[in-house]
Parts: sequence; C-alpha cells; structure tokens
Amino acid sequence: MKYRHLGNSGLEVSEIGLGTNNFGSRMDPDQAAGVLNAAIDLGINLIDTADIYSHGQSEDYIGRALGDKSGKRESVILATKFGMDWEDGPHGQGGSRKHIMRSVEGSLKRLQTDYIDLYQFHRPDPNTPIGETLRALDDLVRDGKVRYIGNSNFSAWQIADASWTAATERLAQFVSAQPEYSMLVRNIETEIIPACDRFGLGILPYFPLAMGVLTGKYKRGADVPEGTRLSTMPAARQESRLNDGNFSVIEKLEPWAKDHGHTLLELAFAWQLATPTISSVIAGASNPDQLAQNAAASDWVLTAEEKAEVDALLDGSPAR
Repeated sequence: MKYRHLGNSGLEVSEIGLGTNNFGSRMDPDQAAGVLNAAIDLGINLIDTADIYSHGQSEDYIGRALGDKSGKRESVILATKFGMDWEDGPHGQGGSRKHIMRSVEGSLKRLQTDYIDLYQFHRPDPNTPIGETLRALDDLVRDGKVRYIGNSNFSAWQIADASWTAATERLAQFVSAQPEYSMLVRNIETEIIPACDRFGLGILPYFPLAMGVLTGKYKRGADVPEGTRLSTMPAARQESRLNDGNFSVIEKLEPWAKDHGHTLLELAFAWQLATPTISSVIAGASNPDQLAQNAAASDWVLTAEEKAEVDALLDGSPAR
C-alpha cells in the first residue's frame, strides 16, 4: 500500500481508504471487525465513518474492534463526521458550537478513543456562521480531542470562505474535502478541485465506484442483482445511476481496462489516483476479499498517456 499526505498537512493516509457506511446497516459487529482487521493487514490506515451512519452503530462497531484496549488504535487514521440530522429539535444538527461539542463527545465514546484523527463537517450549515464552526473545531484541536479537521459536500466558494476565515482568525484550517466523485459524476472538476489545489486541501472522494455501477456488476437491460446497494433503493434512484448514458460510458471503459490487463473497478480507482489532489479513495467493502480487490487497485499507476486515453473516452459524458 502506498501513502499520500492529506492536502498540505503532515498526515499520511493510504491511497485506498475504507468507508464504513454499511457497518450496522448491512454488517454485524463480527463482520465489521473482520473487514477492519483485513484492512490493517493490507496497509489501509484511513477508516472513514460518521456519527449518522446507522445512527452511531458504525462508530460503535469500529470502537469495539479498534478501541484502545485492542492495541490497534495507532495503526489507523480514524475519520468521522458531524453535522447531519442526529436528533429532532434545536441543535440536533448543523455546525453550531453546541452541536459540535455534544457530537464529538458521543463519537469519542462510541469509537472508544481519546482523540479523532480527522473530524469532518458533514455538510454546510447555512444557519451558522462558518467562523463559529471553525472556532469550536479549533478548540477541539487545541484540547487534543481532534488532530485535523475537514469538510464534506462543500462547494468551491464555501471551501474558499472557510480557508479565508481560518487564516484571518488564526484558526485550524480544513485539510481535506470529501465530495462525490467518479468517472460518472465529475462536476467537482470545474471548481472544487481547483479550489482544493489553491487552498491546500486533499480530496477524499466518496462513491468512487458510482454506488457500484463502476464494478461492472450491473448490465444494460438486466435486472438489478439482489443484495447489491442499488437493489435496496427506490426505482428513481436506481434509474439515476443505471441509465443509458452511464452504460454507454461503461461499455467503452470496460474493454479498455481489459485490453490493459485490468478490471473496470481497478480502472475506477487508478483514474482517480492519477489526480495528485486526491489523497485517498474511500470505498466500502462487505468482506475481506472485496477489500483486497480494492487495495490491489492502487498497484496500477496510470501513465500520462493512459490517463489521456481514458479522459478521451469520458469526453462524451458531461462533468455533472
């Protein structure tokens, strides 16, 4: 496994990270522990979760497997998030100081740790000044409860605004951004990637496989396979991913990957890692074998010529 610095920070993360949104929703504690242990064995050190994932169960399962008593805590970079709808009523979500202080204590308890390596603001809060959010996060960094901070689902102007506010107020800076990005969803290329380049944030893309579409398991005109992530979603959500435009792109990419001795899944990861601003590609796994496939994908380093060829195949698909 190879490692990269997270943005301009000194934190080094594995090129392939483990997403744990399925812990609790589709996996029990023993299955989660098996995947986490396999990740460590493979050299994957970035474990990404959120308090909202299965309403705390994902963090709880990680804490059981990797808590201080396990002796494995220092082998991983624990990244979690706050800010989504945790409970009804005032301060049940968002970026207020009150919500942040309550959220971090809950996450620390569930994760069975004294500190969080990367604490990420899950989505922007239009009702709270970014200065209040950053000051609260800065306090957590100064107290040692959090080591680094990041954002998720921010627009380019919000990244710039947060960076300017932190710099002028001498507060801890965001070192990462977590947007959706894949060969099928490329809207961050126009503004977010340039903003992250300018302000020194490392990108941690989620849904790098477009919710499984870039694994090749879905075929045009075929039924959605049982047990897959999309099989549990409403028809409209399935159609937004499994449409003629996406299948046309896949039907060009899959044979190109095969001609180069690789799978579509491996191409999806390698193509993202060809962008220096991307620090780690976060992907879920339901078993150790699937995790090993994800980890092996980082072995393929696209040449400039190969990257240009793939980009040419994607020209027909809009950066949406």
